Amino acid sequence: MADLSIALGIGAVVLLLSVFAVRVSVRVGLPSLLLYLGFGLLIGEAGLGIKFDNAGLTQALGIAALVLILAEGGLTTRWSGVKSALGLGISLSTVAVAVSVAVTGACLHLILGLDWRMALLWGAVLSSTDAAAVFSVLRGVGVGKRLAGALELESGLNDAPVFIAVVLLVSGDPVRWTTPLLVVYELGAGALIGAAVGWLGAFALRRAALPATGLYPIAAVAMCVLAYAAGDLSHASGLLATYVAGLVLGNSRLPHRSDTLSFAEGLGWLAQIGLFVLLGLFASPARLLSALVPALVAGAVLVLLARPLSVLLAATPFRVKWREQVFLSWSGLRGAVPIVLALIPLTQGVPGAEQLVDAVFVLVVVLTLVQGATLPVVARWLGLVRSGQPREIEVDAAPLDQLGAELLQVRIQRGSRLHGVYLSELRLPVGATVSLIVREDAGFTPKSTTRLQEEDQLLVIATETAREGAERRIRAVDRAGRYARWKGDPGD
Repeated sequence: MADLSIALGIGAVVLLLSVFAVRVSVRVGLPSLLLYLGFGLLIGEAGLGIKFDNAGLTQALGIAALVLILAEGGLTTRWSGVKSALGLGISLSTVAVAVSVAVTGACLHLILGLDWRMALLWGAVLSSTDAAAVFSVLRGVGVGKRLAGALELESGLNDAPVFIAVVLLVSGDPVRWTTPLLVVYELGAGALIGAAVGWLGAFALRRAALPATGLYPIAAVAMCVLAYAAGDLSHASGLLATYVAGLVLGNSRLPHRSDTLSFAEGLGWLAQIGLFVLLGLFASPARLLSALVPALVAGAVLVLLARPLSVLLAATPFRVKWREQVFLSWSGLRGAVPIVLALIPLTQGVPGAEQLVDAVFVLVVVLTLVQGATLPVVARWLGLVRSGQPREIEVDAAPLDQLGAELLQVRIQRGSRLHGVYLSELRLPVGATVSLIVREDAGFTPKSTTRLQEEDQLLVIATETAREGAERRIRAVDRAGRYARWKGDPGD
C-alpha cells in the first residue's frame, strides 16, 4: 500500500506539472510535448532513478493512448472547417506518405548505408505527423481555413497508412502484386467500419434517455474505441476507423455535444501527457548522444527533401499556391507517434531497431525546437496569417424528451457577425425561438428588437424538426452576417 501511495503521489505531481506546463508552452510557442518528455526523463534512470525498459508494454500503452488521441481529434473536428480541404488532406496522408517513405528510405540507404528494409522503416516511421504538435503551435497563428483543415486531416488520417507500412516492413514478407490491394482493403474497410460505428452510435445516443449528462461523453468515446476494436479484429485499419467514427459522431446531432467535446478534449490531453511522459521515462539518455548524427542526417533529408517533394506531388493537383506548399512542408511536425511506431520493430527483434528508437527520439526533440519555434514566423513571412478570424460559434444541444423538443445553448464569440444583428433578423425557422439571453451574468426575455452582442449566451427552444434548420441558420449568420442567405452560406 505504501508503494501504491508513492506511485499515485508521483503520478499526481507529474500530471499537475504537465497541466500547468501547457500555459508555459503556449507563451513560449512550443508544443508542450517537450516538457512532458522532459518530465519523463527527469523521473527516469538519469533523474530520480526509476528504470523502465519494457518496450512491449510501452508500445501497447502507446497505441492505446493513440486511439484516445485520434478519438478526440475526430470528435473535435468540425466538418465545416475541413470539408474544403478534404481532397488535399487525403492526398497528404496517402500520396505524400508514400513519397516521403520512398525518398527518405533511398537517401538513408545511400548516406547511412542502411539496408533497404531498415532504411524504408526509418522513412515510414518518420513520415507520420502529429496533430498535438502541429496545432499547439498553430493555435493563435491565424492561417486560413483550408490550410488548417488540410493539416488537421493529414495528422488524423496519416497514422493509419504509416502504421500499415511499418507492420508490412517489420514482417519481412516479400512485396507481391496483392500487397497494394491489401493496403487499399485495410484503409477502405477501416473507413467504412468507422463511419458505420459512428452513425450507429449517434443514432443510439440521440434516442437514449440516459439518467446522467456525464454518461453521454463516456458513451461517445467508448464508441470510438469500439470502432478501433472492430476494425482491428476485421484485419482493417483500426486507427482510421477510430478517427472516422469520431468525425461522424462529433458532427452529428449529439445530446450534450459541448460536454462530450470537453470530456474528449480532457481525455485527449490526459492520453498525450501520459504517453509523452512514458516515452521520456523509457528513453535512455546514455544512448541518445550516439544517435545524434544519424538523427540529424535523417532530419535534414526529411525536412529539406522528402517533405517538400511529397507536398509538391500531393498538393499540386489541388492548385495549392507555392507559399502554401512551403508552409505545409514546414508544418510537418513530429510527435509521439513516430516514437511509438519505432517501438514495433524493437519488440519484434529487428536488428538495428534500438538505434532507430533513439534516433527518432532525438529527431522529434530537434525538429520540434527548430520547426515549432519558427512556424509562426514562417506563416507571417509567407503572408498567410489572417488576423481577426472569429472562433467557431459554440452550439450545444440537450434533449427535452417529454416535450419532443431540444434546447440549444449558443455562445456568441468575439468577432462573430451575429454581433449587432436584431433578433427579428435572425429569421429562425418555424418551431424555433430564442427564449432567453444571458448578458453580463443577467438573464432577460428578448424581444424582436433586441440586438445581439458578443459574449451573449442564447437559449433556443426548437422542435425536433426545426432543430437542424435553426442551428444551420445560426451558424450561417455567425459567419456571413444577417445577409448570409443572399451570400450563399447555408451554415453547414
